[in-house]
Amino acid sequence: MTIVEDEASGQTILEIGVRGKQGVGYCKSMSGAVRPFERLKARLRPPRANETRADARTDGKGPNTIKNGSEEWRLPQPTDLIFPKWQRELFKTILDEENLRFDREGRPRTAYSLRHTCICLRLMEAADIYQIAKNCRTSVEMIEKYYAAHIKTQLDAVAINIMRPKPKKKQNQPKTQNQSRRLTREAV
Repeated sequence: MTIVEDEASGQTILEIGVRGKQGVGYCKSMSGAVRPFERLKARLRPPRANETRADARTDGKGPNTIKNGSEEWRLPQPTDLIFPKWQRELFKTILDEENLRFDREGRPRTAYSLRHTCICLRLMEAADIYQIAKNCRTSVEMIEKYYAAHIKTQLDAVAINIMRPKPKKKQNQPKTQNQSRRLTREAV
């Protein structure tokens, strides 16, 4: 994951490397994801489980470490996970604390629910469905089938039925090549 300046929008965003069924690809975050990512990256971590006593400094004076009682906490390394514990359990805990564990139909929410919400919100904000599909590493067909079906009442008929104005024809321009030759001959 890298913090980058998006050339098209001028916003600071995250460029995220994703491993999935189709191999490794990249997606781009919204600008609001940058600050939480920076905070997570700067959060102190307990020693790694596989770290031996010989690897750890016990005086709390090692690089990027702070002594916390008997444990030595450290800043995360580039290879550390963003969520060092099981993210499923962390997500469930947050949902339980906020009383959001189940949706209105009684189905449990999962981290995948966040993907679904993001795609639906982007569609409701009139983002281009092809660009959403590319960024989410899915197809337009899957978005139409599984995501857009949930927002059919939210669709804006004005936005859907918009038509570009036809360009007006200029009076002085000839319509065909033959007319152009005829006008040139008449001018001589």
